[in-house]
Amino acid sequence: MTTALITGSTAGIGAAFARRLAADGHDLVLVARDTKRLREQATELHDRHGVEAEVLTADLATDEGIEEVAARLSDRKNPVDLLVNNAGFGNKGRYLDVSMADELKMLKVHCEAVLRLTSAATEAMRERGRGGVVNVASVAAFVPRGTYGASKAWVVQFTQGAAKDLAGSGVRLMALAPGFVRTEFHERAGMGTDNIPNWMWLDADKLVAAALADLARGKTLSVPDPRYKVLMGVVKVTPNALLGGISSRTGRKYGPR
Repeated sequence: MTTALITGSTAGIGAAFARRLAADGHDLVLVARDTKRLREQATELHDRHGVEAEVLTADLATDEGIEEVAARLSDRKNPVDLLVNNAGFGNKGRYLDVSMADELKMLKVHCEAVLRLTSAATEAMRERGRGGVVNVASVAAFVPRGTYGASKAWVVQFTQGAAKDLAGSGVRLMALAPGFVRTEFHERAGMGTDNIPNWMWLDADKLVAAALADLARGKTLSVPDPRYKVLMGVVKVTPNALLGGISSRTGRKYGPR
């Protein structure tokens, strides 16, 4: 039986990964900041699927939290076979409206934590000749739209570059770029969602199923829905200057309120 470690496991995409992997028979290491929610989640998954679910409380906006999770990923006696770097958040407001402390916290979680945890996991996986990493990004990575999009663009570029460097090692890396998913993400950031069209919303469980299928196929980037695949195709052929204007207007229409 293999073990998967999921950051940000108690809600949204992370919780969907936990449900699916537990149903498939994987033991879990569940990582989040809320110990009570983690324990409730671990108990539910253990009782429903008979898997072992380890709880690891950690704040990935701190060095201590990152180091604790990295140490678990480096444990050769209790190896982790799949890492899902899902933890993340959004800040409400445009550039210069958000405090520098909050901007740096986002970069800590979205970039530094992803780098350090991916490195800890893949070093151990390469020694065993097998393993996988899914780094959750966003379709926002492909449009010029603020610090959030920039941080997710880094996730995509880092993951695809590392995947090339580890080709042939038995370790797979994939960036997952979903669109709007019904989770706690927007509520936590204080963002309104009533203005987002229904067709743009994705189901977290279906998204995870598509992502795991793409990982099994060896893809290094997963955009797990035909609607968003079409949108990303349009983005690729749109001039950057025009795209910047469109993304700015779209952000005002569908972004935080």
